[in-house]
Amino acid sequence: MQNFIIKLLLNALALWLTTRLYGGVYFERGSVWNVLVAALVLGLVNALIRPVLLLLSLPVTVLTLGLFTLVINGAVLSIVAGVTSLNVSGFGAAIVGALILTVVSWALDSALHLLTGRQDDGRPAS
Repeated sequence: MQNFIIKLLLNALALWLTTRLYGGVYFERGSVWNVLVAALVLGLVNALIRPVLLLLSLPVTVLTLGLFTLVINGAVLSIVAGVTSLNVSGFGAAIVGALILTVVSWALDSALHLLTGRQDDGRPAS
């Protein structure tokens, strides 16, 4: 449960930082609760819908050497924007926003692992 809350807060921070770094993705009402709800919805969509989209688009993903995954990530961000107070200026902005979100999330996750010296499963980092 503690890992879930930490991941949720980390994703919320990454989403908020993405809205600050890129003007194409923004919150209509930028309260903390809206950011947390959007992070929770993003986690659910990533866990439930994204794998199905990746499986259905596998031939195109192979043909583009994995670059079509950026389009899938943009679609996921657009889905989240459709059901939360997150706004995306267009599909191109969703793709750029998803790319920025991925980089920011990776950087925050790496920083957390360096600070705590632990992996996701609680084992010490090697």
